[in-house]
Amino acid sequence: MIPSHHRRVRALAFGVACALGLPLAAQAQTTGAANAREQQLEQRVNQLEQELAQLKSMIQAQQQQKAAPPPAAPAQNVAAAPAPAKPVFSSAPGVSVALHGFIGASAFSQNKSFAYGNGTNAEYPLSGSKGSLSGVDVRNTRFWLDFSGARLAGDWVGGGRIEMDFFGGYNGTGAYSQQQPTPRLRQAYMDLTNPNTGSTVRIGQQWELLFPLDNVTASLSHIAFPLGFGTGMIGWRFPGIVWMQDLNHGSDSGIKWRLDLGAFEGSWNGPDGAVNNTNYLTAGNAGFRPQVEARLHAQGKDWLAYAVAHYSRVDLRGVGGTAPTPVKSEVKSTAYELGGQWKPGPWVFRANAYTGRGIGQLFGDLSQFGDIKDTGGYLQAGYSFTPNWILNALYATSKLNRNDVIRWMGHGSTGLLRSRQAGLNLEYAAGAYELGVEWLYGKLDTTSNGTDRKTTSGNQVSLSGLYHF
Repeated sequence: MIPSHHRRVRALAFGVACALGLPLAAQAQTTGAANAREQQLEQRVNQLEQELAQLKSMIQAQQQQKAAPPPAAPAQNVAAAPAPAKPVFSSAPGVSVALHGFIGASAFSQNKSFAYGNGTNAEYPLSGSKGSLSGVDVRNTRFWLDFSGARLAGDWVGGGRIEMDFFGGYNGTGAYSQQQPTPRLRQAYMDLTNPNTGSTVRIGQQWELLFPLDNVTASLSHIAFPLGFGTGMIGWRFPGIVWMQDLNHGSDSGIKWRLDLGAFEGSWNGPDGAVNNTNYLTAGNAGFRPQVEARLHAQGKDWLAYAVAHYSRVDLRGVGGTAPTPVKSEVKSTAYELGGQWKPGPWVFRANAYTGRGIGQLFGDLSQFGDIKDTGGYLQAGYSFTPNWILNALYATSKLNRNDVIRWMGHGSTGLLRSRQAGLNLEYAAGAYELGVEWLYGKLDTTSNGTDRKTTSGNQVSLSGLYHF
């Protein structure tokens, strides 16, 4: 049986054909009558065309309804659906730009003041500090732009990143400044990559190789200043250039090996005060003496390991060669680091150990500047009870040579001898959201004159939430 809408189409088509044939018979009529007849026929044809267009639209709608997918699943199954792709836009022909980041908020309470600040950048207690403090900190909020797709020459393609958070201080010192944190530039680099050889050249401000970027301790409150930072974890961001080379590029199985070589801007605290630091007149820049580093990285299915070496020379006489040098005129900055991560089943273990001298510019030596020896490391163990819940426990330590600290007191040393840190956090993750509660304990040994010794301890408890985008 022919459907009703098909019969209507045939009838309309027959009517159109008849209407179009009528002008042939109208040729025998008078000119006036023919013109009137033609006008009527044109009106009729227009009407038939409109009805035909409406009928086609109705047929198409029926066909789309038949081809449409079944109704959506109940609301409880929505979480299982794949997440939509990250929004990407273009800034130039062939170049794609992706916006990423997270919004973080932490409510905290602590019973001492901490370095490198209170709230989410607290690491170890300040000697002699008293009084409790509480608040809400949103400075962990971070965003970055990833660029990709630009071609250089041959097989080389380009990319890059611009990354910022809000640890640049506060907007003034008035009554409302605490609610107006200032953005700061974290990273700004370009990448040149050859996918055929497994080579990447990174140019710009980036993490130097001692910072364990793929082995950072887990925390929702201490992100920009991770747990153990300055106490067992060292490294900082500098302008520089890094060559990353896959050593067994193209291998589909076995251990993945990579060698990284980097040279970074020199850095030190002075001489001649902080004003000259702004004008590139730090001792680390005198005579163009970069920091050079090498890292060997290996990775398997559920583990990774790395070894890093660092070297630089610092001329304490400054750019003009006239700054006073009461202890010695030059410091050699050296450091060696071993670390790794292992994920057996529901467990995850992170470990890192280092030893070095003159590494204050790398957040070593408890951020003291001088020819001071420092040995430290951290260990964090995590256990996932379910795919959503994980519990992490951490211990970190940094122990300095007492004689070195005393020798440099007043010339870059502030008398910090040893720091210990313990942390415990429980985290819940679901989709783009993470929630956590954390306890941080810090203990610091200091001396004020080289003979006395004082121990200060402090605690911080925090509740944190993150939304990733």
